[in-house]
Amino acid sequence: MLQIDKKNCFVQLGTFLSQFSFDNSTKKEAVLHNDLFYDEFLTLIELSQSHNGWFTPEQVFFAVNSWAEALKEENLNQWLSHYDFSNVQPKTIGLILAGNIPLVGFHDFLSVLISGHKVVVKTSSNDQKLLPFLAKYLISVDDRMADFIHFTEGKLENFDAVIATGSNNTARYFEYYFKEKPSIIRKNRNSVAVLNGKESHQDLVRLGEDIFRYFGLGCRNVSKLFVPKDYDFQPFFQAIYEYKDVIFYEKYSNNYDYNKAVFLMSNFKLLDNEFLTLKEDSSYASPISSVFYEYYDTIEDIIAQLQNDADQIQCIVSTGLIPNSIPFGQTQKPQLWDYADNVDTLAFLISI
Repeated sequence: MLQIDKKNCFVQLGTFLSQFSFDNSTKKEAVLHNDLFYDEFLTLIELSQSHNGWFTPEQVFFAVNSWAEALKEENLNQWLSHYDFSNVQPKTIGLILAGNIPLVGFHDFLSVLISGHKVVVKTSSNDQKLLPFLAKYLISVDDRMADFIHFTEGKLENFDAVIATGSNNTARYFEYYFKEKPSIIRKNRNSVAVLNGKESHQDLVRLGEDIFRYFGLGCRNVSKLFVPKDYDFQPFFQAIYEYKDVIFYEKYSNNYDYNKAVFLMSNFKLLDNEFLTLKEDSSYASPISSVFYEYYDTIEDIIAQLQNDADQIQCIVSTGLIPNSIPFGQTQKPQLWDYADNVDTLAFLISI
């Protein structure tokens, strides 16, 4: 099966996904196999929260929309044009996926298949339904895809290389267990925003998207702010008030109440707007419903610190204060060539 055939399957999948929206899903008769898949997928999205309490329909629709955009043919062509696949020797690649946000492992799944390999997937218990459904759709577009896709519920076996995502603790297990195999092992990372107090109201509203999308559960969610010593947090709180309804979601609210109580019992000084707490802290990983902040003296100081701590950071957002930073509001809309942990997955898959 040629790469162009696989690419066409993913383009068709993107077209299928483009029909679904939180505000207005619209069935299009021209989309392949809609009679078999449209209603079933809509039901799956609506029931996702029963499989994982964090996977509200709004969050799943957002993930689906993001992949619909990414799988446009022009995006796939731009991504693939930078690689030479002519010497790829097909192998079986094991994937151990995370389940913190909907379809978080789809990029690895896509990368393995589009590079010419077979994939054996062990899904997270927190996200067991969405990816197998999309795989079923791919196979319906071209039944030869069935030879390249396998899901397993048990021990991962019979693979030549592995891409595994987990916590820092599970990563140590992965590194030991897969030490004889070519591998990409992903650990905990967090994203940060660097502010200077000159951001517009709309910039800070967009920053709220980077903080609250997926309830802050993703490694691309901003969990820490770097601010100058005279920073006024009032404009920040005014801007993120648009996200106040997050507190009406029970799981988020429970985390807010619990983490706030823990902080207060420890006599930590907090800034609080009744749905988000800000705590001065040197760590990058803040709990759900809280964002840490740290003061800096000069931009040069913070650039040096972020370079030194690069292995802990997934994304940096700013208004251009930091080289190669991401604009506000874009952390959860990565391009196909925006690789997790800055590890080029396709280059790895071509090289093995």
